[in-house]
Amino acid sequence: MDGIILINKEQNWTSNDVVQKVKKITGEKIGHTGTLDPLATGVLPILVGKGTLLCKYLIDHDKTYVAKVKLGIKTDTADLEGEVIQKMDVNSNVFSRDRLKDVLNSFVGKQKQIPPIYSAIKIKGKKLYEYARSNQKVEIPEREIEIYEMELINILEESLEIEFKVSCSKGTYIRSLCEDIAIKLETIGTMSSLKRIRVGSFKIEDAITIGDIEHIDLREKMITIEEFFKNKNRIDLSNREIKLFLNGVKITRKVTDGIYRIYSDEKFVGIGVVSNNLLKRDIA
Repeated sequence: MDGIILINKEQNWTSNDVVQKVKKITGEKIGHTGTLDPLATGVLPILVGKGTLLCKYLIDHDKTYVAKVKLGIKTDTADLEGEVIQKMDVNSNVFSRDRLKDVLNSFVGKQKQIPPIYSAIKIKGKKLYEYARSNQKVEIPEREIEIYEMELINILEESLEIEFKVSCSKGTYIRSLCEDIAIKLETIGTMSSLKRIRVGSFKIEDAITIGDIEHIDLREKMITIEEFFKNKNRIDLSNREIKLFLNGVKITRKVTDGIYRIYSDEKFVGIGVVSNNLLKRDIA
């Protein structure tokens, strides 16, 4: 069983919890891309068997989230899992639809962002949350991110929340974005919910729940390696060539450099990469 299973992660599950669950059911080597915090829900691509080798093709994917920011409070973790460290009254003018749209749209484009202290980014060999837990001060470098689209979904004035959708580049922290949105609204805020609805071409409507995986044939929901690369051109190898290919021997192929689906006797064998007219095995 080799490929990708899309899991719609539920709240209070860690990404590792999901990995261990799928591993127990399949008995295969398992990995994942794009960790989701326990508070967050949504699309979590789980890599199964040889599908774990696809990780390098998934790390740069853009993502889309639906999030809520709760105004008037600030927490040490930038979400509701943390302790409230500041409170502020929220003026009702904040909830003007036109103003909210203008503020959200102001974030569209390339920009610098400071990740939250409670994150797994490493500085000098230590994860940021380790500095936070030991009350150590550390300078957090800015990161360049890009926001492609921001959309106001709902105004929840009674609970002091704003719900929005954001499409963004990898490395974007929505917790930091929520705090920055609140600052532009001349108040404070923290992320109160987060759902990831897209990772690259993987969409939440194609994902299954943790409960589903015990009651269905996962092969029916598997995105195979062949399917993942369906838009790549194919190369057909002879019986002699396929033996060399599988043994790691480079084979001459005068074609454009790039990634190719490899076939032999009309059967999918794996993925190869051509560079300078030489084909080498990548996934097989």
